[in-house]
Amino acid sequence: MTQRSVTPSVTGRADVLAQAHARSRDFGLRASEAPDFHPLRPLALRDLVDCNRSLYAHALPVMETLHAQIVDTDSMVLLTDSNGVILHSLGDSDFVEKAERVALCPGVSWSEAHRGTNAVGTALAEGQPTAVHGGEHFLQANRILTCSCAPIADPYGRTIGALDVSGDPRGFHKHTLALVRMSAQIIENQLFANQFGDAVRVRFHARSEFIGTLFEGLAAFGADGALLAANRSALFQFGRPLDTLLGQPFEMLFGTAFPAALQKALRAPGECLTLMLPSGVRVLARAEYAARPAFSADSGGPRTVTPSSSVAPTSGKPRAAAITFATLDTGDARMAAVLDRVEKVRGRDIALLVLGKTGTGKEWLARAMHEESPRRDAPFVAVNCASLPDTLIEAELFGYEDGAFTGARKRGNVGKIVQADGGTLFLDEIGDMPLAQQVRLMRVLQERCVVPLGGTRAVPVDVRIVCATHRNLRAMIEEGTFREDLYYRINGLVVTLPALAERTDLPVLVERILTRLRSDEPDSERMPTRVSQDVLEYFARCRWPGNLRQLANVLRTAGIMAEGAAEIDVEHLPDDFLHDCEPASDEPLRAPPAVESSAPSAPSPPARMEELQATLIEQTLARNNGNISAAARELGLARNTVYRYMRIRTTH
Repeated sequence: MTQRSVTPSVTGRADVLAQAHARSRDFGLRASEAPDFHPLRPLALRDLVDCNRSLYAHALPVMETLHAQIVDTDSMVLLTDSNGVILHSLGDSDFVEKAERVALCPGVSWSEAHRGTNAVGTALAEGQPTAVHGGEHFLQANRILTCSCAPIADPYGRTIGALDVSGDPRGFHKHTLALVRMSAQIIENQLFANQFGDAVRVRFHARSEFIGTLFEGLAAFGADGALLAANRSALFQFGRPLDTLLGQPFEMLFGTAFPAALQKALRAPGECLTLMLPSGVRVLARAEYAARPAFSADSGGPRTVTPSSSVAPTSGKPRAAAITFATLDTGDARMAAVLDRVEKVRGRDIALLVLGKTGTGKEWLARAMHEESPRRDAPFVAVNCASLPDTLIEAELFGYEDGAFTGARKRGNVGKIVQADGGTLFLDEIGDMPLAQQVRLMRVLQERCVVPLGGTRAVPVDVRIVCATHRNLRAMIEEGTFREDLYYRINGLVVTLPALAERTDLPVLVERILTRLRSDEPDSERMPTRVSQDVLEYFARCRWPGNLRQLANVLRTAGIMAEGAAEIDVEHLPDDFLHDCEPASDEPLRAPPAVESSAPSAPSPPARMEELQATLIEQTLARNNGNISAAARELGLARNTVYRYMRIRTTH
C-alpha cells in the first residue's frame, strides 16, 4: 500500500504518462493485446467486497451522489480495491455495455500490470490523482475511454482503494478530475470520522470559512494528547508526512497545552480556538468528541464518557471493584515486568496478545488494561472461544439478522463485537477459534466494521482487541490450524503470564483474592480475610495445575466453610484439594498443629514418603476416633485418599 504524500507530486503530467508506459512495457504487455474477459467469479468477488467492507459501505452513497452529477454523459463511476480490482460500478446503461467490451466491470483488475497505462492503475502506482484520455492509454482497446481517478487512503495514510470516472472521450470535461478528487476526499473524511469517533478530533484551517468543508485539516488525538492520525489537508498544513507526526503531543503541534485547549472548547462549544502550527502559521480550530470528556487529574487529559445506554445492564448488582494494574501488582518480579510493558501501550491502538497456562489471570490482565485506558467507561466484553461450539461462535461474535437461521431470536442479535463498540473485546483462547471465523475476524480487524449473519449492511465498530491463549500459535500456523495473517494482526505486544507455582507473591495474592471475594460474594461479611500459616505452607508446596483460577476457587469454598472464624484453617479446605493438587516436591504432607492425645507417638521417619503420609493419616484417625470423614477434613484430603493410604499401610 502506498503512503500518501504531504504535497502533490510536482512531476509533470507528461512525465507521469511516460513512466507509466515504460512500466507497461516492463510488465511484458503489448499495445495490441485484447481485453481480458475473465473477471472474478461471483463468490470470489463477494469475498473481496467483504474484505473491503468499510471502504465499500462508505463509498456507495458518495458514488451515487457523484453519478447523479455526471448522469447522461456516457460515463460511469467505479470503486476499486488497493490492487485496482473493480468492486462496484454505477453508470449510464448505454455506456455500461460499451465498457464491458473492454472488461471495465466488477471483478476485473485495472492495475498497470494487467491493463497498462490507465487512470486507475497509474493513480494507484503514483499515489496521486491521475487522468488518462483516449490515446494516452497503453492498450489500444482502452483508447475508447477517458478516465479520471483519485486514490482513497485510510486514516493512517495507506492507500485502500480508488474512485474513478470513466467515459466516452467526446464527453470529457476538464473539471471531472477535480470532482473525483473531492468525492474521494469525502470518503476519506467519513472513514476518518468513523475510525476516531471516540477520540478528540480537531478541525482546523488558516481561514475560518474553510472549517467544516473538504479543505479543513482533521487531526485525532488520544486521551494523553498524542496524535493518532491526520487527513491530507492536515498533513499539508503541518508540512510533514504522517509517519513523522504520529505520537506527537498536541502542544508541540498546536502550541497550546492539551487540557487547556479542551477546557476552552468545553466552555464555548462551537467557537473557534486560535492555535499556532510549528511553522508559525496561526490557524482557527474546533475541538469535538462523541461525548463530553471527563478530565482525569492523573493524566491531565480527557477520557470519553460513553452514555450509560450503550453499556449492558448489570441486573441491579453493584459493580465489583475494578481490576487495575495496582490490583495485579502483588510483588512478583515477573508479573511486575509484564505490567510495566503493558502499561506502556495503554491508550494506544496496539493489539495485545496474552500467553500463559490456563488460569494464570489472562482475563484479569485484559480487564486491568481496559480499566486503565481511555475506554474504561465503555463496555468490556469477554468471549471464551473454547467454550462456544463451532456452530454458535460465529453468531455470538458477529451477530445475526432476523431470520438468519432457524431458532434465532425474532429480532436477531447484535453480536459480541458490536456490544464492545467503543470499548474492549477480550477473546480468550483465540487458538481454539475455527479457521472460518478467523477469516471473518481478520476482516473485522482490517475494515473495522461487521456484517451480521444474514445481513448486508456493514456496522462500523471501534474496539480494542485483547487476545489470549495457552496454545503455541506459531506451531499451529505451521500445522495450518491458525491463520498467519491473523496472528500478525493480534500480536502487536505479546506478554507471557507466569504460572502460579513460579510466583513469589503467594501470601499477597491470597489476601487480595479473599478481599475481592468478600466484595463479590453476597452476604460474605463473615468470610475470613486471612488464612493460617499452616494453610500457607500447604499452598506453598502445591503445583497448582489450575493456577490462579484454582486458588480462587479453593479460597472461595474455604471462605464459605470458615464463615465466622478468624481465619481459614486446614479443616476448612475442600476435601479433594490435596488429592487434586499433589505437593510440588518430595516433601511429606505437613501435620496439622499438634493436639493433645493419648495416641502413641510417631515412629522414626520412614524412608518412603508414602509410609510417612500413611503414618500421619493413622495419627489423625486416632485423634478422630477412627472417623474417616473427620480425619480427611482435618488433613484436607478426599475420603478415597485416606482409604488408599490405609491400604498402603496394611500391605506394609
